[in-house]
Amino acid sequence: MNPDEIKTMLGAGWQKVESYISDSLSSDIDLLQSINGRILSHSGKQLRPLLSMLVSMACSGGKPTDDSFRYAAASELLHNATLLHDDVADNSDQRRGSPTIRSLMGPSVSVLVGDYWLVKAMGLILSASNHGDRVLNIFSRTLSDLAEGEMLQLQKADTGDTSQDDYIRIIYNKTASLFVAACLSAAISVGATAEMEKAVTGFAAALGLAFQIRDDIFDYSLDNGIGKPVGVDVTEQKITLPLLGALQAVPHQTASEIRSMVTEIHGHPENRETIMDFVRKHDGVAYAEKVLKKYIDEAVAALEVLPDTVYRQRLIDLARYTGARSR
Repeated sequence: MNPDEIKTMLGAGWQKVESYISDSLSSDIDLLQSINGRILSHSGKQLRPLLSMLVSMACSGGKPTDDSFRYAAASELLHNATLLHDDVADNSDQRRGSPTIRSLMGPSVSVLVGDYWLVKAMGLILSASNHGDRVLNIFSRTLSDLAEGEMLQLQKADTGDTSQDDYIRIIYNKTASLFVAACLSAAISVGATAEMEKAVTGFAAALGLAFQIRDDIFDYSLDNGIGKPVGVDVTEQKITLPLLGALQAVPHQTASEIRSMVTEIHGHPENRETIMDFVRKHDGVAYAEKVLKKYIDEAVAALEVLPDTVYRQRLIDLARYTGARSR
């Protein structure tokens, strides 16, 4: 099942999550209300709150609490807050096939609106009936992870010496950490056992890594239908898993030359296609696909601890969807 089908299955429960999101963002300032509406109308797959709701139901026999809905909504608010900030850091003009708030209204507006969404996410967590302090700490850790991941990525863009361990740390901090927060908070919301909490944490971490690897594979795609520009990572001096895989297949001297091309890409933009061709020639994408599959398998295996219900199966479906998605 894809995300839209799962939203339909969740029915009134999903509508409650959406209500918490929209109600939290409501403002009597017309400009802010208009911007919020624009962002919500281009909301993407909403994978994090979907995972959050399914985890709460898988851990409770289909009986989420009101806190479950609040935490799911908070995960989406926080995710979009980070995107608004990322668009400024990366000078991004497009997001989900539409102009970014940064490109339309400037970086200051994008940062301010991102701050607004972030505060509203924290407000939802603090309004929960139980466990709010613990969940707030979990989401706070995610914010710290995001900042550290971004800084490590910037550092490695200058040095060009990204290793696979560096890469995994970066994508855990920037992507998987929020998957963990969304899923672990959901388990907490229904009083899940420690064993269940450990299981959903492992599931979310592996799935988050796989999700980002799939995005990084897209950047080397020849398919114009993926809905996003390609070659952006190289332009931003990012050495991701497809390039790391290709670098393993060549002598050290060749690898050093390619890494230098990446760090010097701003002065020599014509080298982008050379690097892209290098990855394709040395099966970098195939290497990344193998690692992605390993993480999907890890995610699915982690769920064996949970009761065998339709909700666990839908989590497996979303994991498989994440591994195979085409955009």
